[in-house]
Amino acid sequence: MSDALWLGLAAVLSVSGMAWLALAMEVHWAQVVQGRRPRRRTTPLTLRGLGASALMLSLWVCLVADRPSMAVLVWVMLMTAAALVVALTLGHRPRWLALWSLTGPTRGPGR
Repeated sequence: MSDALWLGLAAVLSVSGMAWLALAMEVHWAQVVQGRRPRRRTTPLTLRGLGASALMLSLWVCLVADRPSMAVLVWVMLMTAAALVVALTLGHRPRWLALWSLTGPTRGPGR
């Protein structure tokens, strides 16, 4: 597999990890699902586990794609970019993150 595909996979894993970590917070969960889905007691723990796992997998994929010194640098930059993408999405279109909410997309009017 080419390095570009590995790095693309690392980027997807980074965004997914940051989205899951953001959704583990009650305020962001409410922002995304807008009261349409109840939050179970185990949901934050599950989301944190998924987020941490996705970020660690992203690091592993970066290490497969490149030598360690470069891979760590790329991984840190991917995490920074992923955090920015998730933060801007929460600010403008929070319901787009419902794909990562483990409940599926929400329905209804609004942003």
